Amino acid sequence: MRLVLERGVPQEERRKAALGSLTDWDAARIFLEVVRCGSFRSAAERLNLSINVVRRRIDDFERQIGATLFTRDVHGTRLTDEGSLVVSAVERMESASFDLLRAGNSVANTLSGEVRVAVTEGLGTFWLAPRLVEFQQAFPNILVDLHCAMRSADVSRHEADIAIHLSRPEALDVKLVRLGRMHLMFFASEKYLETHGAPRTPDELVKHRLVMQVADQTAAKEAFASLFPGYSQRDLLVMRTNVSSANYWAVANGAGIGVFPTYACALDGKIVPLEVELRRPYDIWLSYHPGSGRIPRVRHMIDWLIEAFNPAKFPWFKDEFIHPREFKPVYKGESLTHQFGDFSTEGR
Repeated sequence: MRLVLERGVPQEERRKAALGSLTDWDAARIFLEVVRCGSFRSAAERLNLSINVVRRRIDDFERQIGATLFTRDVHGTRLTDEGSLVVSAVERMESASFDLLRAGNSVANTLSGEVRVAVTEGLGTFWLAPRLVEFQQAFPNILVDLHCAMRSADVSRHEADIAIHLSRPEALDVKLVRLGRMHLMFFASEKYLETHGAPRTPDELVKHRLVMQVADQTAAKEAFASLFPGYSQRDLLVMRTNVSSANYWAVANGAGIGVFPTYACALDGKIVPLEVELRRPYDIWLSYHPGSGRIPRVRHMIDWLIEAFNPAKFPWFKDEFIHPREFKPVYKGESLTHQFGDFSTEGR
């Protein structure tokens, strides 16, 4: 702390200045304008103020300084010797303010540094990670730390700069943005359907092989019980996994039937939606700390994420359920399958 205290204005001068601190910095700017314009009237016109306001602000400034800065007579306004000393000091203030603005602009324009984004594992792996190249191309000097996990990050505790959740965060001291809604349904691979057929009703579904992601045991039990009342997981499941990627590839390669967001079939075409009705929507929320939102690099990431879930552009994030067979006529963007092309090749 001592090092910090010794920087800048010497301690003795700071102590003396504190006895009569300058409380109206704007008055200093008005004083400088009067000096440069040569009269109160010209300065008032330049500043778009009334002449009486300018005079009052100069009187206030003189009281703060403790010296007469101008003499006024029929010939106009003239600086006193004390005023000339104050001009030099105020010009240094002005120069320092310009330096401060330039430094702020430089920081804002550089847009470098790290942004920590926490997101649920499925959305992070299958939706955001393949699309982050867009953000990196626009902001090549920003390091994106994408943390994918089922446990929600708490931005109020600075666990992340930005977090994306599938339930509304309860913290009161964070900013919230509702991004859209994720809809779930049953999917299977063409390989599986060729072998086992396609179930069309819940009664037919329970005769099939099921694959399930279990990230939270309690929540998984509740979800399973609501989907298959009267059955245990041991009755129906052939595979459980704790991550979305393993769950997806198990289903995509024919292990069984699984539950995925409706946009899953738009990723690489390896799984197809089933007609068994499942209506389970999850609102998608973005949270960030108010202070973090004022950091330019974080603000740009927030704006990019909002656009990445834009329901007007991506119909699978609309509030209403849209069946995947309706995506083609309503989705006007570029194909999403190219983003997963490498994963679709043989041997992967």
